[in-house]
Amino acid sequence: MGLFDWLKRIKKVELTEEDPKWNKMWALWAENRIGSPYAELMTYQSEINNGGHSQYFCNTENTGDLQKEMSTLERILSSHLRSNLQKAYKAYLVLETNDEDAGAEAILEQCDDVFYEHEEEIISILKKYAAGL
Repeated sequence: MGLFDWLKRIKKVELTEEDPKWNKMWALWAENRIGSPYAELMTYQSEINNGGHSQYFCNTENTGDLQKEMSTLERILSSHLRSNLQKAYKAYLVLETNDEDAGAEAILEQCDDVFYEHEEEIISILKKYAAGL
């Protein structure tokens, strides 16, 4: 059951026309049935919201091809978010060799903040995609 289905039952929330499509998109993503670049964008958003850029890089590196994922993201992100991703990755690489580098940790936190400030751009891209499902 999707979040909006649950809310509708509990609070009798009126669903918008977009809500079922949004839920369907995330269900398809969970089943690995979303195409590129949207699957990568959804993974990126999900990982950042669950643990920031460091979690995104670590999990993607351990389960897939991080360089390929980042290359795909760089094609769909705005220049500002693309630059932020690259900056975060450089800081992540520093932490890979020195996990107590306070400067790199601060940069990653700043990059997380930039992501959150501009997350609506990602949501807009995903809403347009979901509308076509």
